[in-house]
Amino acid sequence: MDRRALIKNAGIAGVLAAGVAPAVHAQAAIRWRLASSFPKSLDTIFGGAETFANAVKAMSGGKFEISVHAAGELMPAFGVVDGVQQGTVEVAHTAPYYFFGKDECFALGCAIPFGLNSRQMTAWMFEGNGLKLMREFYAKYNIINFPAGNTGAQMGGWFRKEVKSLNDVKGLKFRIGGFGGKIFERIGGVPQNIPGGEIYQALEKGTIDAAEWVGPYDDLKLGFSKIAPFYYYPGWWEGGPELDCLVNQKAYDTLSAENKAIVQAAASQAHVTMQAKYDAVNPGALKQLVGGGTKLRPFPTDMMNASFKAAMALYSELNAKNESWKKIYADYAKFRAEQNLWFRFTEGTFDRFMQAQKL
Repeated sequence: MDRRALIKNAGIAGVLAAGVAPAVHAQAAIRWRLASSFPKSLDTIFGGAETFANAVKAMSGGKFEISVHAAGELMPAFGVVDGVQQGTVEVAHTAPYYFFGKDECFALGCAIPFGLNSRQMTAWMFEGNGLKLMREFYAKYNIINFPAGNTGAQMGGWFRKEVKSLNDVKGLKFRIGGFGGKIFERIGGVPQNIPGGEIYQALEKGTIDAAEWVGPYDDLKLGFSKIAPFYYYPGWWEGGPELDCLVNQKAYDTLSAENKAIVQAAASQAHVTMQAKYDAVNPGALKQLVGGGTKLRPFPTDMMNASFKAAMALYSELNAKNESWKKIYADYAKFRAEQNLWFRFTEGTFDRFMQAQKL
């Protein structure tokens, strides 16, 4: 059969009747790049980006691929927001509170001291006003955010010397991520913001006196127990830190409705998977650390109280000078109060009872 003659003489109706389909131009494949703020060695937190990218590829039948790049490959760990804003990369996977120096509101999209726990943060984002308010804020940076992970409540970090009271914090150089450093400074410490892949060297050389990262699984991999014997809890500055996929708004706007839905679904898969993995692997890692000589300690009560007081004072100050903070934090604080009332009677009571049992 002469295909060209058939099309010319019969037209489309004739072609279809003859069972010969006209040529269809395939939709162009989409290729994005993702810059992570984390090293590949931390498979749980870096893995959130891989979970996201793999889900996008699977749901699109391979037509939408995102290459994942560890911190330092395309840009520094703390350069990813600039990279997305400027369109150097289409997406970043990061902890937004790293960028509070640009605006304190970045911390509200991740974690603030004495803030929401992981379940409460997810509730605020998806069923409260969190996602709406944060997207209004991120629009100023040409960014749209998608929750894409949570570590759960973190440990308080590794200290060379025992911290017995608030006085022991004075002058102590502590690697502390994000917004928590502001509070640590107010109680007399010296905060240091250092990317995950550089913490061990700084602690080993004595550039810092203490360091926190996430929790037992990652901390074991990073080897902190070899140089700092005291392991403190809880990480009151990170009760439920959310990781985000921050997507360049213009790049997102070019996607079809189907691909936009794929991005959202893939991020949600990464969001659930990350904490599930941390919850699964942290208990065994903690046992291993304690078995190797790590000394677990709770933070002193006077330090906790001073930190809480300093945090509340800072939030009041920000309300007076940062209009975006005032708007978002008002909703956040109201949600936090309601959640804590509910958790007091349910989750908190149940957890305290179960943790006292010998199982």
